Amino acid sequence: MGVPGKIRIIAGKWRGRKLDVINSPGLRPTPARVRETLFNWLQQEIVGARCLDLFAGTGALAFEALSRGAAEVFMIESNPKIVESLKQHADTLGSEGHTIQLADAASWLRQGVNGFDVIFLDPPFGKGYIEQCCEAIGEESLLKPKGLVYIESEKNLALPNGWEIRKQTKAGNVQSMLIEAI
Repeated sequence: MGVPGKIRIIAGKWRGRKLDVINSPGLRPTPARVRETLFNWLQQEIVGARCLDLFAGTGALAFEALSRGAAEVFMIESNPKIVESLKQHADTLGSEGHTIQLADAASWLRQGVNGFDVIFLDPPFGKGYIEQCCEAIGEESLLKPKGLVYIESEKNLALPNGWEIRKQTKAGNVQSMLIEAI
């Protein structure tokens, strides 16, 4: 599957707006139907939420959250070209309430920024980032009580210790989970 030329915001104040996707190796936008499922799961939690989008990539999850009423979204991305693209998207949308940072996601988690309602975790597949990030999220107490983590990963990834699945779906070779700490 090739990278699409555009992503479309599904709902909220920017519904139907399209954002260009730059051609970058490993960039894998969350498909619209998966985003729709995720935000149906989060409909009670997203309005007014403080969110963190690690491995922000196209920004599809972050901008969808802002469009649907999230109060604040931190976008962390390690590729400078992708960071510039995210900044252009924010300008195009007239976005407020976002912070875009050029940083290594796993290292950024250890900087002591916490108090998130929702964390989006959609890293490159097969590199062990999910286990590493879930461990840091727990150790650094990054989530508010009852906070949730969305994970998008290769199929059959084992859930890290200390977490339980609240919702789950699979599409093709990808699984999506909404998890919470136990």
